[in-house]
Amino acid sequence: MVKFIGEYVSKLDDKGRAVVPAAFKNLLGKLQPDQEISFVIKKDIFANCLNMFTYEQWNQESEQVRSRLNLFRREDAAWYREYMMDRALVTLDGKVGRIIIPKNLLAKIGADKEIVFSGCDFKIEIWAKENFGNNRLSEEDFTNLTEKLLG
Repeated sequence: MVKFIGEYVSKLDDKGRAVVPAAFKNLLGKLQPDQEISFVIKKDIFANCLNMFTYEQWNQESEQVRSRLNLFRREDAAWYREYMMDRALVTLDGKVGRIIIPKNLLAKIGADKEIVFSGCDFKIEIWAKENFGNNRLSEEDFTNLTEKLLG
């Protein structure tokens, strides 16, 4: 499993293309010109960012979520349908290392010129540059929450 670490700024062009940071591409291995690496991008439920998973990681995540639901219950089926909406399958361009992020997803996070790719262990968060860091916990809140969750 790939572990993404670090924050990197990238410019968006008018088509929604952005270059994936070299540090992240290097974790994915050497790309051959004909080799494709796919990602799933989805709006985060709790934060104003997008989550980008390798396709393999997305399969694991979606299986884990689905295993907790009974899709023959109306409420579960409605939630799962909503959870699976507004996502996109994108492919890393082997030559330049770019992805095209659909404009409807960029609009959901208010990104139009620059984004931040933020490594978050098994996924990459994509933030509008001007919003990155707005949801950070204070040091005291982080300490208290750490104690509550792990203490």
